[in-house]
Parts: sequence; C-alpha cells; structure tokens
Amino acid sequence: MYLNKAMIFGNLTRDPELKALPSGIQVCSFSLATNRVYKDRDGKRAEQTDYHNVVVFGRQAETSAQYLKKGASAYIEGRLQTRSWDAEGTKHYRTEIIADRVQFGPRTGGAPSSETQQQGNANNAAPAAGNAPEYPEEDINPEDIPF
Repeated sequence: MYLNKAMIFGNLTRDPELKALPSGIQVCSFSLATNRVYKDRDGKRAEQTDYHNVVVFGRQAETSAQYLKKGASAYIEGRLQTRSWDAEGTKHYRTEIIADRVQFGPRTGGAPSSETQQQGNANNAAPAAGNAPEYPEEDINPEDIPF
C-alpha cells in the first residue's frame, strides 16, 4: 500500500490567483508558510519557516480565491505532486500540494465596520460575542429523539 498525504496549517504569503483551464475548471494557487520552533545544539530557541505551494481545483478554488487573502490562516489536506517543464533548455521542477480539502482559519481584522455598527444600533441588537451561533434555550427531551 502507498500513501501520499500532506496536512499543513499556516498563513498565506500572497493573495490567491484564480485561473480557468481550457475545460472551464477553476484553478486557484497560493503559497502557505509554516513555522517550526525548536532548540538548536546550543539549547537556544530557533525558528524555521517553510513555504508550500498549494493548488486547489473546482468549486473549492472559487471559494478559496473569494475568502482567503494574504496573511490569512488555512488548513490544507491533500497530496504532493511534482511537475516538471523545460524552459530555455533548462529542466525546472516544482513540488505542490494538490488540495483535497481547504479549511479557513479564524478571521483577522477585529473591529466591525461602521456600516455593521450602524445596522446593529438601528436594530437595538447587541452583537453576538465572537460571532458564536445562537442556540435555543429550551431543553431537549431524550424521548423526542426518533432513534
């Protein structure tokens, strides 16, 4: 049995680029940086950054291009693939992660826009803390569950 699986969590180093193949399938590419902190031989704290090229196809490509921006965090699951091509008589190689799953990290930016604040004041509604979902306050009766 063979296994080709990559799982990374990091921050985008540039805005995603969305393109379309001649067949019409959308392709999104971006670069993700991951950090590793370790102690060197002298016992001092050291940090290493690795950069990963990520390619996403289809509907996930459109969604990634729409919601991800430089600096945003993302979790990627996929497989490694190395492409090669000739340019000016030189053979070039590029190893990429072909994403099967893209999960967006927490949003950054903090303060809501003034338009959002005005709408909240107009409705006399307090903004939800941390955009958490609102759950009903009624208790669930186990006898109501159909299984």
